[in-house]
Amino acid sequence: MSAPGPQQAPQQAPRQGPQVVTFGCRLNGYESEVMRDHARAAGLEGAIIVNTCAVTKEAERQARQAIRKLRRENPAARLIVTGCAAQLDPARFAAMPEVDRVLGNTEKLKAESYREAAGDLLVTDIMAARETAGHLLAGFESRTRAYLQIQQGCDHRCTFCIIPYARGPNRSVPLGRLVEQVRTLVEAGTREVVLSGVDITSYGADLPGRPTLGETVRRLLALVPDLPRLRLSSLDPAAMDGDLLRLVAEEPRLLPHLHLSVQAGDDLILKRMKRRHLRRDVVDLAARLRDLRPGLALGADLIAGFPTETEEQAARTLALVDEADLSHLHVFPYSARPGTPAARMPAVPGDVAKARAAALRAAGARRMAARLARRVGGLADVLVETPGFGHSEDYLPVDLPPGLDAAPGSVVRVRLSGIHGDRLTATTDERMSA
Repeated sequence: MSAPGPQQAPQQAPRQGPQVVTFGCRLNGYESEVMRDHARAAGLEGAIIVNTCAVTKEAERQARQAIRKLRRENPAARLIVTGCAAQLDPARFAAMPEVDRVLGNTEKLKAESYREAAGDLLVTDIMAARETAGHLLAGFESRTRAYLQIQQGCDHRCTFCIIPYARGPNRSVPLGRLVEQVRTLVEAGTREVVLSGVDITSYGADLPGRPTLGETVRRLLALVPDLPRLRLSSLDPAAMDGDLLRLVAEEPRLLPHLHLSVQAGDDLILKRMKRRHLRRDVVDLAARLRDLRPGLALGADLIAGFPTETEEQAARTLALVDEADLSHLHVFPYSARPGTPAARMPAVPGDVAKARAAALRAAGARRMAARLARRVGGLADVLVETPGFGHSEDYLPVDLPPGLDAAPGSVVRVRLSGIHGDRLTATTDERMSA
């Protein structure tokens, strides 16, 4: 399973309608958009929803701290708590005097949960729910990049991760429903869809016929020919199926940027993490992907300072960044999560883990700088996200020239002319709306 990248601070929605404060992984961020829509439709304009994370004890502590602060600043608001931490320990959050309602990870995606919240506020019995998430579209209003949740939960048991216990087993959304939702997005003007979930490479294992992720992506693109751009969220290196590899080589609408759930670059540490791949698998996969799609960008999740990690083992992970040319890194120092096997292993001192994380981030920054330099002089199709800014196909940040008549949500072809800080700059000598 992919380790979610922790947030050092919550993501907070604009103060218009229901307020949503989000901790943790990208999937939580996507689901927050669904919750905001449900709360608004239920008339909960003054509500505050805290979407918690359980990846570390520190994430839970930050959430409780934020709840207390939000109540002090908003004494009359209805405060609803949900997310993975609330799923794992609902009684603890329900006991907080600041909290009006607790919702589980299944209930938080149901419209009726918010209609009920508009009346009497009671603690929901969240541990009994085990059905597939319902409303799966997020990021819809922005019409720039939309996120589509294609599966929920995870069947693997990495020793550092509590998330399978918070989100349950793998449950996949059938292709017909995915097609319907993507068509809705495209008709509304969305140009790029990101397929997301907890472990998307396990997609289909619970469906009739056991369709693979690659087979499903191929059929989705064939059935929605008007979708110009499709992006994938984090992938397990041990589960890249043949159909998916063929799409990397042959399908231009599948964007040339993939993110791998690597976690470490030393075989013994990977075994202690209970991962399903070894270091050589990552190196070989990176080489094969670039043979299939020259110029493809690769990112990775990496954990620094996993229990028992030696300096030599940490150095092998650091070397992997260069060996596999990993430019889009999500790095965080290991933090023990009670209830996981890794929490019982001999710990690496916190300052050592932080130093190793800093070294990994610095290596990733060097790879990113090299990728930016290689792209100067070439063309890019940029999805405009805010006036004057967007991301290229390989997910590089691009500052667009002043005066460019391109609304957010449009795709423009530009020539990459230089580098300013950590972004590419562009000219419009050659551009094409897409």
